[in-house]
Amino acid sequence: MQRKFLYFINPISGTVNKAPLIRLIEIETAKQNIPYEILPTREDGDYAYLPEKIIQEGTTDVIVCGGDGTVSHVVSWILGLEINVGIIPMGSGNGLALAAGIGKDPSDALQAIFKGKAEAIDGFHINKRFGCMLSGVGFDAQVAREFSLQKKRGFIMYAKQILKNYFHAPTYPFVIHINGSIFRTEALFISIANSNQFGNNVTIAPKASLTDGMLDMVVVKKSNRLVMIFSMLKQIRLGRISMENDYQLSKKGIIYIQANKFIIENEGMAPFHIDGDPVESSTRFEIEVIPGAFRLLHP
Repeated sequence: MQRKFLYFINPISGTVNKAPLIRLIEIETAKQNIPYEILPTREDGDYAYLPEKIIQEGTTDVIVCGGDGTVSHVVSWILGLEINVGIIPMGSGNGLALAAGIGKDPSDALQAIFKGKAEAIDGFHINKRFGCMLSGVGFDAQVAREFSLQKKRGFIMYAKQILKNYFHAPTYPFVIHINGSIFRTEALFISIANSNQFGNNVTIAPKASLTDGMLDMVVVKKSNRLVMIFSMLKQIRLGRISMENDYQLSKKGIIYIQANKFIIENEGMAPFHIDGDPVESSTRFEIEVIPGAFRLLHP
């Protein structure tokens, strides 16, 4: 079967000039004798036209050049279609690509698209909104909101927003319904992880898998913030972070639960994000995994 590619390029993701990327795509895709089209992403995330376009034009692969938020927006419109999804990671965190073993170098990512395998991976819905990698309420969502307002992108800018907000960030009251049980807690933030990545090799949920049909909920309660931030900064310098180390530092400060669905009552109206994009918050989040939501190309 003849493959046909549709590339989406986010012009503002990450920090890289996209002109060399476009040229690379044109050259390498032509070498493979694969017909293709390149389109810009939509700032409003509305790709309602996409399913009909894919069906009418016989598109076999949609390639997203951007970050986790861009991937999430595009994929949400093509769930249920027989199509492969590729990623050329160009965002600030690129958590989904890293979790799937997709290289940051665009040339390597393209080779994974041309020669890699397509595997069905999970997604999730939160109040009927689609997510593919990580969502959260509380501190990390506040950071995501402030990061979205910055003119500059990249990990350094994201780290600055973390440090700016960390020491005066409030805790929020939550009621969590899971596996038939209900418990109340105060937390700095709650992460709902489909993969083990925060992004940039920061591991928030060590046990998480893209293909296990489960979501990992990490509840970070009030803790010794100096100890935790020191641990994070030390591991950033070493190139890898694992919240597993923080569990050892403050076991009572973190709750880790795996389930396929749960409910969070957000009594304090903590801020909210899906895949790094700030979203209007709610008093209640109904969360459920979507097993095998879409086919991802990876090495």
